[in-house]
Amino acid sequence: MSALLDLLQHEPLCCFDAGEAVIAEGASTGLLYFLVEGVVEVTKGGVAVTRTNEPGAVFGDLSALLGVPHTAEVRTIEPSRFRVVEDPVAMLEANPSISLHLCRLLARRLDGVNRYLVDLKQQFEGHDHLGMVDGMIDLLMHRHPRERVRPPRLTLRDAEFAE
Repeated sequence: MSALLDLLQHEPLCCFDAGEAVIAEGASTGLLYFLVEGVVEVTKGGVAVTRTNEPGAVFGDLSALLGVPHTAEVRTIEPSRFRVVEDPVAMLEANPSISLHLCRLLARRLDGVNRYLVDLKQQFEGHDHLGMVDGMIDLLMHRHPRERVRPPRLTLRDAEFAE
C-alpha cells in the first residue's frame, strides 16, 4: 500500500479530527479521498455500513466516476489523514496503477454485494418478493451505464411479509 500512497504524495494532504465529516452524504465535491492513516466509518442514511483503517482505502469514488452526489457519509472515528485528489478522472487516466487499485476495490465491493444477494435469495427461496432480488442481481450483472432501471416496487403483500 505504501507504493500507492507514494504515487499520491504530490496530492494535498488533509487532516481531520475525530468525529469530523470527511464526506457528507448528498454533497457534490468532485473529490477523491485516499486514507493515509486513521479510522473512518461509512454510513448511508444514518446506518453504519463499514469501518476501516486500511491505508489506501478510497472514498468518493462513485461520486467522482459517475458524476453524482456522494452516496454515503464518511466520518472520522479518530484523527485521520487523507490524500485528496481534486481532478479524479484526469489522475486515474494518467496513473494506471492507481486505476487498477480502484478497479480491484470496486470489484471486491461488487463481489460482496453479489454474494449477499445470492445468500438472501437462498434464504427466502419460494417467497413472492424474490423478484426484487432477482431484479437487483440482474441490474448488477447486466446494466449498461446509460440505462435507467427503476428498482421493483414492494407490494402491500411484500410489506406484510416483512413484518
